[in-house]
Amino acid sequence: MDPAVENLNDIIRVVDLAGVLGNSILGGIAARAARLDLVGFGILAVLSGLGGGIIRDTLLQAGPPVALTDPYYLILALAGAIIAFLVPMRGKWTQSPLVLIDALAVGCWSAVGVQKALDNGLGWLPAIILGMITAVGGGMVRDVLLMRVPSIFGGNTLYATSSLAASIVTLVLIELRQPELGALAAILTGAGLSLLARRFGWVLPTEVRIPKPRLLGNWRRRSSRPEHPHGDSPPARDG
Repeated sequence: MDPAVENLNDIIRVVDLAGVLGNSILGGIAARAARLDLVGFGILAVLSGLGGGIIRDTLLQAGPPVALTDPYYLILALAGAIIAFLVPMRGKWTQSPLVLIDALAVGCWSAVGVQKALDNGLGWLPAIILGMITAVGGGMVRDVLLMRVPSIFGGNTLYATSSLAASIVTLVLIELRQPELGALAAILTGAGLSLLARRFGWVLPTEVRIPKPRLLGNWRRRSSRPEHPHGDSPPARDG
């Protein structure tokens, strides 16, 4: 194997595992906010860090989920739960690295999901969907367990949109026979868009309001006025 490709694969592997650890810690932070016990920390951490990949592999039906066959995944997920249980993550010095790791994981997991879908013979649209599921599925499951609307459905900065962009970039470069470059570009795309959205507060619109045509509004106001026969004006009131 080309040494450059091998080094790139090592970088992707590191980002992948760092994403598992970081998102597991985020799951533990959510468990702390909900005042859960140690079991709750463990479950939320594992599902937050590994849920998207487990859903993807279950849908593909191509053997056991990688999260259950690669020991590093479960070990890092449980380590994230323990870290979040023992260390309150309130300061900026703890939050900033987690935000960066989470942003990098969005692109990395999107690329992995797209590649796995294509390897199993699926088309471009299912590949993009599985890329997004891989990236956002864990956080969505975490929010559902906490009985709240998943943050990717609105009220949060761009996250699923970043995954969509990263998935499309991956797909295009795979079609150009540059899968390793596609994974790297996906990481940069997903992370860059997520961080910019967080910095500038970019969100998707929640509704579209179509203004009434002014002519129609005037016609309704005129039609609602009482008519007086023979063009007489209404009698004036006293006082």
